[in-house]
Amino acid sequence: MKADFVYDADRDVYVCPAGEDLTYRYTTEESGIPIRRYWINGCKTCPLRTNCTTGNERRISRWEREDPVDDMDSRLGRDPDYMSLRRCTVEHPFGTIKAWMGGTHFLTRKLKNVRSEMALNVLAYNIKRMVALLGVRGLMRAMQG
Repeated sequence: MKADFVYDADRDVYVCPAGEDLTYRYTTEESGIPIRRYWINGCKTCPLRTNCTTGNERRISRWEREDPVDDMDSRLGRDPDYMSLRRCTVEHPFGTIKAWMGGTHFLTRKLKNVRSEMALNVLAYNIKRMVALLGVRGLMRAMQG
């Protein structure tokens, strides 16, 4: 599993569970996204081979801009309660909006139109939430200043 390998940014290598380096070989493009490829050829004699690969070598792909993802993973590793907090504060509104929209599909096409559709859904959610918290009269008073 890729998670068992540690990326060393200073040396630009992945370190396998056996302590060997998977070195950078080349960059390719998949769907317009630059992907870096790393591998090691010494897996045939490794005692941990069955845990890593069924092939002659172990290969790992890395998105060129994967550093922010690694940073997030390390922050979550230090304090796993962040995900619980996120589920309580962020996931509920998005789940509610998704249910209102009838699933996963937007009704409009093109990014500009989808942004507008999402903005309207978020506005509707926020207004409905404020009505639930303050009531219609309280919301009207708050809007008047």
